[in-house]
Order: sequence, then C-alpha cells, then structure tokens
Amino acid sequence: MAIRIAGIGTALPEKVVTNDDLAQHMDTSDTWIRERSGIGERRVGGTTSTMAIEAAQKALDAAGATPAEIGLVVLCTTTPDQTFPATSAAVCEALDLTCGAFDLNAVCAGFPYGFITAYGIMCAPGGPDKVLLIGSDAMSSIVDWTDRGTAILFGDGAGAVVMEKHEQGELLSFDLGVNGSLQSILYCDLGDTIKMEGREVFKRAVRAVTASVQAALDDAGISADEVDVVLPHQANIRIIDAMCKRIKIPMEKTYNVLEFTGNTSGASIPLAMARAQELGALEPGKIVLMTGFGAGMAWGTAVVRW
Repeated sequence: MAIRIAGIGTALPEKVVTNDDLAQHMDTSDTWIRERSGIGERRVGGTTSTMAIEAAQKALDAAGATPAEIGLVVLCTTTPDQTFPATSAAVCEALDLTCGAFDLNAVCAGFPYGFITAYGIMCAPGGPDKVLLIGSDAMSSIVDWTDRGTAILFGDGAGAVVMEKHEQGELLSFDLGVNGSLQSILYCDLGDTIKMEGREVFKRAVRAVTASVQAALDDAGISADEVDVVLPHQANIRIIDAMCKRIKIPMEKTYNVLEFTGNTSGASIPLAMARAQELGALEPGKIVLMTGFGAGMAWGTAVVRW
C-alpha cells in the first residue's frame, strides 16, 4: 500500500524569547548558546491543544481534506493539557472530528513513532484512508527558567500532517528502540521541571541516532548517498552534525529550524518538514529520512519514499 503526506501545517506562539533575553537573568550569552546548541531564539506561551488545533487546521486546508474524511487522529506530545482526557479529544472537538483519537508519548522521538503507528493502522484491514498526525509540545511549561542547562534549549510549537492512501509514497523501513536504563539522564517528574545531564545526553543521543539511522538504511537496502532529505529532531545542531558525519550524509541534506524554534520535542520534525517543503525539497520519489531521539532513552527512524 502507498501512503503519502498530503498536507503540512505548523503553529508557533507569538512570543519570542531570544538568547539575549535569557542573558538578562542568567549567566549566559547569545554566543555561548549558539556555539553549544545552534539556537538563537525560541517561541513560548502556547498550550499543546491550541497549537495542535492551529497546525492541524492548516494541514487539513493544505490537503484539501474535510473533517469527515479523517479516520484517526494521533497526537504526539509529552505535555498534555491534562492528565486525562487525552489532548487529542480537544483537537477533535475544535475541528469537528468524530473519529478515533489518542495521544502518544515517546517525547522527542514521538513523531517517528506516530508516523509508523499511523502507517501501520492505515495498512490494516479496514484501516482509515486519511489520518491526522500531529506533534505538539508546550515545553516552556515544564522548564525551570533559572536552569541554564535546560532553559536555553526548549521552546513551544506544533506541526501536523495529513496522511492519505495514494499511489505515491511508501514507508521503506523503520527502526524503533528504547534504553530504559538511561531514564535518569533526562526526565521530568509529574508536577516538576525537566532534569538533564547534558553531556551524557549528548553522547548517548549521538550513538543512539547514528545506530538507528544505520539500521533503518540497512533494512531498506539504501546507502547514505541515496538519501535526499534528512529531517532530524531539532535538539542540538552539534548532534545533527555528528550524526551526519558518522553516517556520511552531507549536512546540506538536513533541514533545520532549530535556530528559530529551539527544541520543540514532538513538533520538531514536522516543523523541519514544513521548512523542507517551503524550499522545494520534498519532490515525489525523493528518499526522506526522519529520525528522533529523546528521554527514555527512546529513538525512532523512518525511511520514506516521498
């Protein structure tokens, strides 16, 4: 079965917090943050549901899809509006959707997990013809804004896509995994803020994403040279660069919004996807690599023929 992404939508809060803004109340600077992360600013102030609804509506409009045509909603988030019900229920109410819906939490690896899950459900007997897949996270709501190690990294945002059965588009391979023994290096307890061992996360992330990408490429029978577009999780430009060097994929094939959004967790890959689309990189037949990693420590990679 062929399944394509028919429409993409994004949403970012209006409030911009620059590195210079952060330097007003903590020991840091624009140069220090950019050199260590590639981040120049981030957006803050959105809620997971409002951003998800805005991005989803834009994706529906771009795909020319009506609410009645959507057979499932998958919302990838680690910052739900409430413990329950699932935030996807609020999305359905706002967009007049009456299909099944659920939240999926694989933190920063959420979008690849969601894409693979939605693809599998669509391919099942009687699977829906169109699925609304959303990544939305209000990371500013769980950041300690006095902690230089985390406050400089995260931002709020959402990205959504409409997936539809079509003669164009194919999931060629995927790789999912988690190393639960590494939970302690990056976590957020209920009602608390993000705790992170930055150096250890960096080291482990490079290893995990490199191994995941290589496993997915090997399974697809595709060499690194054949990859046209890389949509990496937008956590740290140095992690992206290290992964590309190890896999031997030119950085020029990656599409990044990190400088302007920071780490938006489950939203980062669809935000990068929207950037690639704006630049005309997502042409039919192109080999597209999506890869994410995050707390858990979880990772996920999908190799797609666009």
